[in-house]
Amino acid sequence: MKLFTKIVLASTLLASQMGHGGGCCSEESSVFGPPTESTCPSGSTLTYNNFGKQFVETYCTRCHASDKMGAARNGAPAFHDFDSLFGIMAVSAHIDEVAAAGPAATNEGMPPSSPKPTLAERQMLGEWIACGMPEQ
Repeated sequence: MKLFTKIVLASTLLASQMGHGGGCCSEESSVFGPPTESTCPSGSTLTYNNFGKQFVETYCTRCHASDKMGAARNGAPAFHDFDSLFGIMAVSAHIDEVAAAGPAATNEGMPPSSPKPTLAERQMLGEWIACGMPEQ
């Protein structure tokens, strides 16, 4: 086999092995949508304590939690742990592109199974992210 062909085959194999597998985050191209372009309205009252924590506990931490390992993560990438505000803030752009709604997009890539957030909840998520994800 020519060297070029071997490199192409090896690259293809490597790329296929680096996917997230089944579950939460398989097929990245089908999970990630465009940024929602949500804005923070003056007077927004959404905080981690009154919205964000409950949202992620209901829809996200079944896969995205620091105590989940291996198959229990259902394909969720490492360091995408949403059981703390810090963990959520670290990947807020990803969260916007997979689960939030705003004027430019409604992203429904996550969660992959029920229960799923309503459109209103996704819009609130986009707003909370746009407001900088205040804790209180």
